[in-house]
Amino acid sequence: MRLSLSCFALAVALCPVSARSQSSPQAPLTVIRAGTLIDGVSESPRKGQLIFVRGQRIEKVADASTKIPDGAKVIDLSAATVLPGLIDSHTHIFLWGEDPKKGGYDENILKAGIALRAARATYAARRALEQGFTTIRDVETEGAGYGDIEIKQAIEEGTIPGPRIFGATRAISTTGGYNLEGYAPELEMPKGAQLVDGPVEARKAARQQLEHGADWLKVYMTHRSWVDKQGNLISQPTLTVEELKAVVDEAHGWQKKVACHAYNGIGLQRALDGGCDSIEHGLEMTDAQITQMLRQGTWYCPTLSPYYYDWAQADTPAGKRDRARAAVHEITFKKALQAHLKIVFGTDMGGMPWTEPIAQEFKRMVGLGMAPMDAIQSATSRAGEMLDMKGEIGAIAPGAFAEVVAVSGDPLKEIGELEHVRFVMHDGTIFKNEIAK
Repeated sequence: MRLSLSCFALAVALCPVSARSQSSPQAPLTVIRAGTLIDGVSESPRKGQLIFVRGQRIEKVADASTKIPDGAKVIDLSAATVLPGLIDSHTHIFLWGEDPKKGGYDENILKAGIALRAARATYAARRALEQGFTTIRDVETEGAGYGDIEIKQAIEEGTIPGPRIFGATRAISTTGGYNLEGYAPELEMPKGAQLVDGPVEARKAARQQLEHGADWLKVYMTHRSWVDKQGNLISQPTLTVEELKAVVDEAHGWQKKVACHAYNGIGLQRALDGGCDSIEHGLEMTDAQITQMLRQGTWYCPTLSPYYYDWAQADTPAGKRDRARAAVHEITFKKALQAHLKIVFGTDMGGMPWTEPIAQEFKRMVGLGMAPMDAIQSATSRAGEMLDMKGEIGAIAPGAFAEVVAVSGDPLKEIGELEHVRFVMHDGTIFKNEIAK
């Protein structure tokens, strides 16, 4: 009997791949009727389109006059606007908001056990998907180790629902460069990031995180910020250029990328000189720094929304800092638009409560002068390109993953429509349907 099975296995192995694929049954065909299609790439929407989906991928996109094969399942979104699954390029599924009235950041680490944090991350993942965000780049677990990669594994194996995750695991900063802080010096407090000092430690941390499955590395290039006597926003720098270069060199050797949290000043300049792949937040950037980003091809993920939350009293140092952050951020975002920087949509969800609408960031971007189609592309094709999945995510096109969302209205006229996603298909499977016939 063993010989027979071995012979059978050998015969299958020797059988040409083409013959085997021809003999296997094809996945069933699903056709989506799109009233208006914003495909994530084109500059203009198209009316009356058909999206042919087979398995997890889009097979083709055709005009509505195209014949639909007999036996195909038809999803009627002819009264809706159809878009690619949205991409949030800056989230924290292991953060549960940072409301000072509820204990702030420290509450996440000191009061919530890892099981509770994992349960909350599971909720966050589902919350993202039900709002039409079929991919997220989660840039640090804030003291929860490699939990983002494990949540990703649970999603991929079908244990829990959630979006495609690009995880950055623990993040990297320096001594004096991350929370928890302010406790008695004799207490060894847990930290929300992996702390390093010197290029050797920085490279080792990068290797550890990559070994444990990091898709990206996240580095904090600035930490505290305050307003000086002249009213300027100042940010404490963390890693040196040499330390960052060690991280970047290691990541690039693994064909991975590095995201740098950087507000302004010395730390932001070090991030650029060290070769980071994306600037996160970038509250205040000089013309020279923007020019350097253009030259180096650096991505910009501004995350506007969180800087309007939880402002301290105006006459306090913290209140002055909060208002200065928002003010300089608006100026920088407008300069980035004028310079045509490569901008991607990101929210910093987790820093804001996961009960808030993720798509609120679109209103901020458009309100500061970004065209609605550009804002949509920042959360679709451009983010897909940054994540090295150009043409596979963030686009409705042949060969792309079948990640499709729909809204009732026209987001090009009212960008707030994207806060009310009513249909979600993820990897060819319908997750949410409040609209299709």
